[in-house]
Order: sequence, then structure tokens, then C-alpha cells
Amino acid sequence: MPHPYKMNEMELQPILENELVKLIPLKKEDFEMLYEVASDPLIWEQHPDKYRYTKEGFEKYFRSAIESRGAFLGKEKNFDGIIGSSRYYDYDEEKKSIAIGYTFLARKYWGTTYNRAMKTLMLDHAFKYVETVIFHIGNKNLRSQKAIEKLGAKKVEEIEIQSPNESENLKFLYEIDQLNWSKIRNSKQE
Repeated sequence: MPHPYKMNEMELQPILENELVKLIPLKKEDFEMLYEVASDPLIWEQHPDKYRYTKEGFEKYFRSAIESRGAFLGKEKNFDGIIGSSRYYDYDEEKKSIAIGYTFLARKYWGTTYNRAMKTLMLDHAFKYVETVIFHIGNKNLRSQKAIEKLGAKKVEEIEIQSPNESENLKFLYEIDQLNWSKIRNSKQE
């Protein structure tokens, strides 16, 4: 098994798991089973790249996920069903920050605790190494905006990010810092 990619000692693809979710490093051979989930057009309807449900659109997404060396395949821990995917990206050593994103879930997991479980694993791991986690969310992606706000992230900025595959370039930048995440985690455990 190849050694997981590390960035300044932060392991970007560890195996992470809790009672609901297991996140494992995304591999090239995961393409077909992940595409089976991603081929649902409704997953991408609020996303700036609405064509990720097509084979060609998903191939671009998947290739960038593999190249990032920070992407995960999300599975149901007890049933081994594919939940979706997420990744770490944009590590900034100076700012002690990293981004989490490119997340999608199969529709059967929408409105459940699986997104929170996945993001909790990733946030807990990231905060061992950084002080701030950021999220770039499309301005029309209300579902993701609400989900990240429920986790305690705050919208801090609106930015234009040019992407050849996306029709919408306006993104909302959300942040959550280590201290606030610790308070949120402690209040959830009480």
C-alpha cells in the first residue's frame, strides 16, 4: 500500500472512522463505484458544475481528486455502502489553514447525520495540524451552505474563483477555527 501523502506532517489521506462513516484514501480503481453515486443529476443541480453527473464531467472531477492526494471515498461503516466523497486541499502553511470540500453525498444520505459525521472526522483530524479550516461553497448551493452553517462555520467573504468547468464563479468562503470547533464538539458531547 502506498504511503499516504503528507503535507508538513499532516497526513492528508489517513483512514478515518466513527460509528457511522469510514473515510478511506480514494484510489483510481474506485472510479466506477463512485461514479455510480455521482451519476445522479440531482446531486449537482445547485453546484456550479452541473455536468459532473456525466461520465466526462465526473472524469475531470475524479482525476483532480486523485491528483490532489487528499481525497476520500466515504463508506457506511456497518454496511459498506458508498456515501460519497470529500477532500482536503489548499493547505496554507503560513496561515495554518486547509480547505475541506468537493464533497458530495448520495441522495439517500441527504438530511441524515452522515454529512456531519464525515465532516466531523475531517475537522477533528485537520485541527491536529491547522488552526483554521475553510470551505468554498457556490453562491447558489444552498444545501451545502446550510449544512456547513449547522457545523458552526461562518461566512466570512464572497470571492470570484475562475474555473473553466463551472458556470458560476462566485463562491462564499466559510471558516471555522480550532477554538470554535472545540467548543462545538464539547457542547455536542454534553
